[in-house]
Amino acid sequence: MRTEAGDDAFIRVTRARTNNLRDVSLDVPKKTMTVFTGVSGSGKSSLVLDTIAAEAQRLVNDSYSSFLRARLPQLPAPDVQAMAGLTFTTLIDQRRFTGNARSTVATATDLAPLLRLVFSRIGEPSAGYSPAYSFNDPRGSCPRCEGLGTIVDIDVDELIDPAKSIDEGPVRFSMFRPGSYRWKRFAYCGFFDRHKPLRDYTPEELDLFLYAEEVKPVDPDPRFPASGRFDGVVTRLRDVYVRRRPEKISKDVRAELDRIMTRHTCPECHGARLNAAARASLIDGRSIVDWMAMSVTELRALLEETTDARVAPALHGIRRVLDALLSVGLGYLTLDRESGTLSGGEAQRVKIVRHLGSALTDVTYVFDEPSAGLHPADIRRLIALLQRLRDAGNTILVVEHQPQVIAVADHVVDLGPGAGVDGGTVQFEGTAAELVHSDTITGRVMAEPLHVRGVVRTPRGHVRVRDARAHNLTGFDVEVPLGVLTAVTGVAGSGKSSFATVELPRQHPRFTVVGQDPLRGGVRSTSLSILGVGEAVRQVFHDASGLDPSWFSFNARGACPMCKGKGYLTTELAFLDDVSTPCDACGGLRFNDTALSVTVGGRTIAEVLRLNAAEVAALLGDRPDIVAAMDWLGRVGLGYLDVGRSLDTLSGGERQRLLLARHLAASGRIDQEHIVLDEPTVGLHPSDVDTLDRLFAELVDEGATLVVVEHNLRVVASADHVIDIGPGAGSEGGRLVFAGTPADLMADPASLTGRALAVATGDRSTLGR
Repeated sequence: MRTEAGDDAFIRVTRARTNNLRDVSLDVPKKTMTVFTGVSGSGKSSLVLDTIAAEAQRLVNDSYSSFLRARLPQLPAPDVQAMAGLTFTTLIDQRRFTGNARSTVATATDLAPLLRLVFSRIGEPSAGYSPAYSFNDPRGSCPRCEGLGTIVDIDVDELIDPAKSIDEGPVRFSMFRPGSYRWKRFAYCGFFDRHKPLRDYTPEELDLFLYAEEVKPVDPDPRFPASGRFDGVVTRLRDVYVRRRPEKISKDVRAELDRIMTRHTCPECHGARLNAAARASLIDGRSIVDWMAMSVTELRALLEETTDARVAPALHGIRRVLDALLSVGLGYLTLDRESGTLSGGEAQRVKIVRHLGSALTDVTYVFDEPSAGLHPADIRRLIALLQRLRDAGNTILVVEHQPQVIAVADHVVDLGPGAGVDGGTVQFEGTAAELVHSDTITGRVMAEPLHVRGVVRTPRGHVRVRDARAHNLTGFDVEVPLGVLTAVTGVAGSGKSSFATVELPRQHPRFTVVGQDPLRGGVRSTSLSILGVGEAVRQVFHDASGLDPSWFSFNARGACPMCKGKGYLTTELAFLDDVSTPCDACGGLRFNDTALSVTVGGRTIAEVLRLNAAEVAALLGDRPDIVAAMDWLGRVGLGYLDVGRSLDTLSGGERQRLLLARHLAASGRIDQEHIVLDEPTVGLHPSDVDTLDRLFAELVDEGATLVVVEHNLRVVASADHVIDIGPGAGSEGGRLVFAGTPADLMADPASLTGRALAVATGDRSTLGR
């Protein structure tokens, strides 16, 4: 929808064609909260993240000097005719923090400097200035583990085969295989008998072989470097793989390292990461290590009693950040938790906290499904934070499916009507109240009250989980029914996943967990490869042509020689942004002429990759393995996808469903399946959730047992049985609150889930009023 107002009041988008958008033009009001809705794959992220946010960031980067631009991410220009009214834009998405072991919740929220300041000023005895309390600074880190809290070393028993001689290859690591460069260093150094098994070495010889450091050989073989020094095998491995920790190593080498490396808590600091002086500095009998090990809730309560004029501003800042963490439902986190272990939803909420209290105004904040992983009780707190940012004079753009968030929006843009090629157009613009009465998929599902299952299925038995104590669980017993759909509920951090994905399969191994593990791969991975049938499709083309199957892979011999199978060429323009253009040689098809010369059913391999699941199944109907995989792809609601679409172009919801389809496709007999699903509806539109609900019902009717960890009330309402854990998070959770039917859950006053379900089954026609 276009308006007559000037660009200063709106972000104006003209004819956006990014990904599946179809010439979308609209004006987004500034200094309000606009929620973008639509089914998964409808184009929401393409419009908000890949067009508005991407262009704003690209323009900001262009304002820097060429020296700085060369060191910033090189962002391509989105496919849009024109944009106006953009402001400085911050994207707060669901990407997890990097796996850096030196990053914790305290460092990610900027609490660490304030905590160090407090202890440097009033800790007794003082260890010194603030760096003396930092495990990332040599003045404060434990000298034994260098601030990591753990010791990583080489397991000599796994590394060495004492029955073998040097000529036979006694080192179980490919870097030291016979004939390799490293092998030659100890084979030709002259210190050892190459024909004697290592078990016959003297203690001195074995110590030299394993732990020598920069030793000059006395009488080496002529093939040993003239000025070379000899390092023992363990010494060399420690230097290359433990101290330096290379990022880019092959999967095979990483697997070898996992086998030969040991990791244990540092015996000097006992995992605290700090040296003795920092650990000995106390405030009211507690060290900074004790503060870091407390949950956010516990530390906030402690600071109510901590007052000292010398550090009053720092304490105020700490309390403000802790309050913000509590307000987004993260009170169960400890400050010493590594940030890389946070889920995508937890990481996003931590990022939100960092922006609260910012002095900047007229900023555009872009949120990608911020309610993901949140219980309805926690979503109210999230909404309050979004409104605080808006009321500070900022523009809030939210990609969201959650009705609670949509209901409080100042403006709503609904995209669709479907997904993929069936989406990409604006279906509705207006208020949340108007959306409820619109003839859109989103409006219809929001207007219809939620119905709790009346008649539940009868279980065909039970398994009992006894003394559940994983993580924060408090040792309760509960029965899990078989042959039905069980929803495991509770606020974020209550212990749901600990119970369903850890304790249940540990006690009853027949339960298989389909969790939230990220699907690895990018431009070179497709749905076919994730489902495990890519090789089968290539085999079909091999059978038709006699050519090796690798000719029909754009990652192997079939790749276009010019673009190397990517489908596009990237031109580096020195200090300017790289430019990507379709490959002239293959026209973006990614394959070479030899691969494209073969057809099956009149289609080349490139054309097959552009088909959807039903079309592939029809074309290759004589291959039951392929047909079965395509059937599951359709049943989880991904039937609209081109099977050759690159994994990096899929939305979060699409990736989640692809993971589920992969498991079901690999299953033997559904009636023997016992599946645990960990929040499978994350990132899904309510209509897509209904599709999953239908699939769950079909699986259970076929004899499967499903246990679903969920916040989504549509799934809870359709379950046969509910296990509610809580009542709170962290130390305030971990207890069995309720076990029974969804209808009985609504009548339980102790259950936050029950209260939310009762509200959701009421009249939704008042949404947005």
